[in-house]
Amino acid sequence: MTDRPSRPTVAEIREVCQPPAIRGRKNSEHWVADVYLRDISPYLTKLLLRTPITANQVTWLMILTGASAGLVVLIPGVIGGLLAMLLGQMQMLWDCCDGEVARWRKKSSPLGVFLDRVGHYTTEGIIPIALGFRAAGFPNPGWLDSPWPLIGALLAVMILYNKALNDMVHVSRAYNDMPKLADRADVGVPKAAGLRNLRSFARFVPFHRSYHSVELTILIFLASIGDAITGDLVVTRILLAFLAIFGVVTIIGHLASILSSSKLRA
Repeated sequence: MTDRPSRPTVAEIREVCQPPAIRGRKNSEHWVADVYLRDISPYLTKLLLRTPITANQVTWLMILTGASAGLVVLIPGVIGGLLAMLLGQMQMLWDCCDGEVARWRKKSSPLGVFLDRVGHYTTEGIIPIALGFRAAGFPNPGWLDSPWPLIGALLAVMILYNKALNDMVHVSRAYNDMPKLADRADVGVPKAAGLRNLRSFARFVPFHRSYHSVELTILIFLASIGDAITGDLVVTRILLAFLAIFGVVTIIGHLASILSSSKLRA
């Protein structure tokens, strides 16, 4: 049992659940959390703490919301893009709250971390597949004769492989009894000067961020507006083609960066 009150104030939640160790993470905290979601999440966490819901059950809500963000991409028109973007934001809000509930109740567990990974992999696998269907004109006749569903499926593979590279680092370190990787910006800096320069360029033109669920759904919403203006699916198709082409570039750059950094060195 915990000696913390079951009905904390927002200020108490911020103090306990959003310490500098959480807010200062360089690689684990998404930019939308830094910009505004961590300002909103304590209010939702406060409501959740008044219920019997567990942190892992909140994570299940995150999983279902993220999957829904992908499925609504299949809804034609701007409404599908808008719903996807809103659900993408809601998924990240649940993602903030599950950790806050766990930290307040002192109930963190490996299962919670596992479910969190399931949520992000599921969402970021479904969205590009649905985007391929959308670019093909689903559910209109003839969509199966289009190459876009295949491109969407290939993009899903690239996104999941790129995500898996990060987990491969942690697994490799664990297999060799190395300590947990510090969540600092300097850890991933490549040793090679050329790769460091490319990494600096990527910070100014962060196209690699496009493969996260939040950015994907925002881009899909913007593309849906473009489609509405042009009266066809040309903007969505350009988006999907761009993501597929630069997905290859992102994987190569990510792999080279890992191999050239200190992540796999003692």
